[in-house]
Amino acid sequence: MPAAPSVLLDDLDTALLALAPIRRAILSALDEPTSAAGLAEKLGMPRQKIGHHLRALEAAGLIQPAGERKKRGFTERLFTAADRYVLDPALLQPPRDPEAVEAQDRHAADHLIQTASTLVRDVARMRQAAEAEGSRLLTLTVEADLSFATPADFDAFTEEATAAVAALARRYAAPEGRRYRLTAAAHPAVPKPAVTKN
Repeated sequence: MPAAPSVLLDDLDTALLALAPIRRAILSALDEPTSAAGLAEKLGMPRQKIGHHLRALEAAGLIQPAGERKKRGFTERLFTAADRYVLDPALLQPPRDPEAVEAQDRHAADHLIQTASTLVRDVARMRQAAEAEGSRLLTLTVEADLSFATPADFDAFTEEATAAVAALARRYAAPEGRRYRLTAAAHPAVPKPAVTKN
């Protein structure tokens, strides 16, 4: 049984297991079907130690059996890992207060972080389900760099972008069909590292 192309880590115990340095090294080394002996040679670790970690990773569903092969009179089990592991950002955030009113301030950084966290989790889960079905998850990403001379320009852009998205949402509001969630966000760009001249 081949491993899934991607795995969402949305359980704290499983995430902690996968993030342990030795197990991260094992997951990275399983880019192709490999046995415990092969991993021990590749990572320079005792085979018994590798076997212990492989059993824990398999039990957690982080690796999958990938067949067997005969080698020097023994039958080796092969394992493979997912191409990508996505950590659910909600694991690192305090539980949301069910009594609290959802943030409505479109300029609040906390609201943006919460929205981005939900986006990561939901898309990762849907991609995982699509991969299990052998289908493709259709998504859209639009990115652009902007520059505002004054805070007033930022406010004006916010109003224009909100109006444009609202108009598009009204235009594409079929009573039936696949629903999509459009999220538009803006945040200060990370400064580019300075280029040093020799």
